[in-house]
Amino acid sequence: MKRLTVLTILLAIGALSITIARPQQDPGAIRLEKVKDALYVITGGRQEASVSGNTTVFITNTGVVLIDTKYPGYGKAILDQVKTITDKPVTMIINTHTHADHTSGNKEFPRTVEFVAHENTRANMLKMDLFKGDNAAFVPKKTFNDKMSLLAAKDRIDLYYFGAGHTNGDAIIVFPALRTAVMGDLFARKWAPLIDANNGGSATAFPQTLAKAVATLKDIDTVITGHATTTNGSGRNVTFTRSNPVMTWADLREYADFTRDFVMAAEAAMKAGKGVDEAASGLKLPDKYKNYNMANLKADIERLYAESKR
Repeated sequence: MKRLTVLTILLAIGALSITIARPQQDPGAIRLEKVKDALYVITGGRQEASVSGNTTVFITNTGVVLIDTKYPGYGKAILDQVKTITDKPVTMIINTHTHADHTSGNKEFPRTVEFVAHENTRANMLKMDLFKGDNAAFVPKKTFNDKMSLLAAKDRIDLYYFGAGHTNGDAIIVFPALRTAVMGDLFARKWAPLIDANNGGSATAFPQTLAKAVATLKDIDTVITGHATTTNGSGRNVTFTRSNPVMTWADLREYADFTRDFVMAAEAAMKAGKGVDEAASGLKLPDKYKNYNMANLKADIERLYAESKR
C-alpha cells in the first residue's frame, strides 16, 4: 500500500513537471480557434511591437467570408489556416475599419474577392499609402451607410453602423443564424479604448455608439472582439498577454457601461476644473472594472478635453 502511494505521488509530480516545462504558446503566433459550426477566429500576427487584429472566418454554402486580414504578409498565413478547415475559396472580405492591422492582408487575396466595408472606412482606406496605385483595387467597393444585409438564409450576414467610436467607420457584423456579433475595435478587449481622431474616432461618441448597438442588436449570445492580446512594455522589451477573443453578450453590455462610466467620470473632472494629469491620476471607477487595462486612460481624457473645445 505504501509503495502504491509513493508511486502515485511520483507520477503526479512527473505530470506536474511536464506541464510546467511545456512552453506557453506565443500570443503573437497565428492560431485558429473554432467559435461555432462554420465560424472560426484566427488570432495572432505580430509586427514589431504589436499584434494584428483578429480575423473571423465564416464558411458559407458558396465560399468563405473573412472579416479583417491582419498586417502585411499575413494573407498567406490566413489562407493556410482556412485550408485546414475547408476547400472552399475566399469569396468575400469585410473590413471592420481602416487600420493596417485589420486591412493590410486585403492585397494578398485575388482581385475576384468582393471587398465590403462602411462608406467612411472606404474613404479612410483610400487615404492610406498601402492602398495607393494598383492596390486601390483592394479597397472595398461595396459599402453601406447604416445597415446592409449580405447572402441569405443561414448564411445571412447583417452589417450595422451606429456612429463614431474607435474610428468613424466601425462596422459591427452579425451572423443571425449563429447568434454572433463581430465587434472589431469597438470592443477590442476590456480596456480604455484607443481613439483614432485622425480617422474620425470620438471619445465622447464612443459610449453612445455602444449603447445604440446594445439597444438595437437582438438574439446574440457570442461576441468576437477586435484583438486577442494586450501589449506590455515597448521596443525590445515588449511582451504580450493573451486575452479571450470570444466573449459573451454580458461582456459587451459591461463594456458599454464601462465606456459610459469612464466618460462621465472624466467629464466630471473637467467640469471641476481639473487638468488632464490630475483627472487621470484621480479618476475613480466602480470596482467591477478593476481588471480593465487602463494604458490609454490619459490619452482618452486628453481626447475628451480636446473634443469639448470644438
